[in-house]
Amino acid sequence: KLRRGHIEIEARIDLHGMRQSEAHAALYRYLITSAAKGRRWVLVITGKGAPAPRAAEKDEHWSFGEPQRGILRRNVPIWLSEPELRGLVVSFTQASAEHGGSGALYVHLRRQSRPAD
Repeated sequence: KLRRGHIEIEARIDLHGMRQSEAHAALYRYLITSAAKGRRWVLVITGKGAPAPRAAEKDEHWSFGEPQRGILRRNVPIWLSEPELRGLVVSFTQASAEHGGSGALYVHLRRQSRPAD
């Protein structure tokens, strides 16, 4: 639905260029804040990253015949599945080309329950 324009992205964060520890902390704060504000669909930009150094020399840096790219691109999906965020994140998927393609993720946040009156 996002790709067809039926659902609008409510906010975005660009982690591109951050160190792993900075990006992890920023993503965590961003998702907590977004969920508290009632946002349901956000875009997380990781960037595509540079190929692993000397990928041609080491088989472990290859994935499906291509060198692996970007530490954030690989780690953000792992972070989104961590116990601290599992209660907030319904799902995530690669963004369409117009929103960054393989260098970005759509994240669907869980609807927050409202306190009883």
